[in-house]
Amino acid sequence: MIWNTGKRILPTPLVPGGWQACCDAFEWPMLDHLNIADLCCDQWADAEPDRVALTDIAADGTRENWTYGALRDASDRFASLLKEAGVGREDVVAVLLPQSPATLIAHFAAHKIGAISLPLFTLFRADALLYRLKDSGAKAIVAAESKVDEVLSLLGDLPDARNVWSTGTVRSGARDFWAEIDAAAPIRARVRTAPDDPAMIIYTSGTTGDPKGVLHGHRFLLGHLPSIEVTHPKIDAPGAVGWTPADWAWIGGLMDLALPCLYYGARLVSHRMRKFEPEAAYALMKREQTSVLFLPPTVLKLLRSVKAPRDLVVQSISSGGEALGAELLNWARTELNAQINEIYGQTECNLVLAAVPDAVPVPPGSMGLPVPGHDVQVQRMDGSETAAGEEGEIVVRRGSQVMFLRYWNKSEQTDAKFRGDWMRTGDLGVRDENGFIRFASRDDDVITSSGYRIGPTEIETCLGAHPAVLMAGVVGVPDPVRTEAVKAFVVLHEDVLWSPELEGGLIQYVRDTVSPHVAPRTVEPLPELPMTATGKIMRRALRDRG
Repeated sequence: MIWNTGKRILPTPLVPGGWQACCDAFEWPMLDHLNIADLCCDQWADAEPDRVALTDIAADGTRENWTYGALRDASDRFASLLKEAGVGREDVVAVLLPQSPATLIAHFAAHKIGAISLPLFTLFRADALLYRLKDSGAKAIVAAESKVDEVLSLLGDLPDARNVWSTGTVRSGARDFWAEIDAAAPIRARVRTAPDDPAMIIYTSGTTGDPKGVLHGHRFLLGHLPSIEVTHPKIDAPGAVGWTPADWAWIGGLMDLALPCLYYGARLVSHRMRKFEPEAAYALMKREQTSVLFLPPTVLKLLRSVKAPRDLVVQSISSGGEALGAELLNWARTELNAQINEIYGQTECNLVLAAVPDAVPVPPGSMGLPVPGHDVQVQRMDGSETAAGEEGEIVVRRGSQVMFLRYWNKSEQTDAKFRGDWMRTGDLGVRDENGFIRFASRDDDVITSSGYRIGPTEIETCLGAHPAVLMAGVVGVPDPVRTEAVKAFVVLHEDVLWSPELEGGLIQYVRDTVSPHVAPRTVEPLPELPMTATGKIMRRALRDRG
């Protein structure tokens, strides 16, 4: 069976009250052949070569449209260059680029020859790049002009890296990406790949230990589609336009929106924002008429800090990674005229839970229900399922098409990730009597204070709803009496001044809103919270501050 581009994967459109029926009717397709470049580029190029796939907006505001036909031609030509350079099946091609046409071209070219693409964040410095390039054994690197010198300086420690292409001004030792594509002949034959053939390595952010290379097969594109269809029901509608400020080097930016947009035929907008500015983001959304958005929680909080234009055409928003809270959800409904659909997953197994209020009423604080095609439970350490209201670890059953193949070069860590047929997320959650799952904390973020096990998320959500607070991070700090004391770090709105009275008021607010036993002992203001590149609060860095 061959899967066709743009084809919906859910058996029927999701209707209000029909979540369980959709889950019951769903079956993953049994496929002989599957290739991400074929589904996100080539099949569209065969059918509608002049259809606009991508609008790239440069830093100066210049717009350039790329059709599916143009993306196919450029990626065919770069695929032939990779082959000539000795890159073969299951070799690694590193993509060190911001949101841009070149990013898609490099990924698609690698997939067309059966190679593995490796997205890398352009803010990585030498040590982070060296680790990932060396661990993956990357044979080819496509780099932005700003990163070429840094990459070239590392080649002495990268015996597998034979070719470096620059998408900008060419340095000695690098090759000219665009000039060589223009001069190259298209690849004659593309490699036929199966769903489980390796397609992409995405490194985890490394909050504990060295970053791990998460290896995915081509099937993980299809694995994302059930969640995409329930959270963005009009992504394949005529005129749909998708955008995310999340970098495409991360699974959130690339797989929660960018590649699904191309798969469904929605025009994708690419734009590198060196620093996120809410006014500029609103201007882009208005000018490009973006209707389908993936906006991380930090972005939503920053957007909330300024007045939204009244003539946006937003139809759906997905968000995940941190708790949003009722205040933020209500703001989106009122100011953006759109519902935020919360999503949950991780690099190893993405988009397995979703909260879609238009389909099923969502209890406050819930991450939602298991998405069709994914069996998700909350389990005790012995592998038994918890009772409703009981905290345990969130786990996903093998068979989900979005689940990773293995950790690159780390077989022991791969084995440790599973307990029987269940992949362990390391996240603690609670299931209610209707099957909704609420996030409690990372298993290493739990605060043990005076005999209580306290998750930071609920406290952060509470503080984030206070009118003085833009965002909050909560950790446990050593305490000789309590084992740990709860400490909160807050970023205040610009017009708010810090004072001891405000600190006391915030502590009392948590006491009154959540519970006295979880109220912070102290609150410290910061100009900004330490964040991972994917927009998650780095609680480890906050704990180090003490």
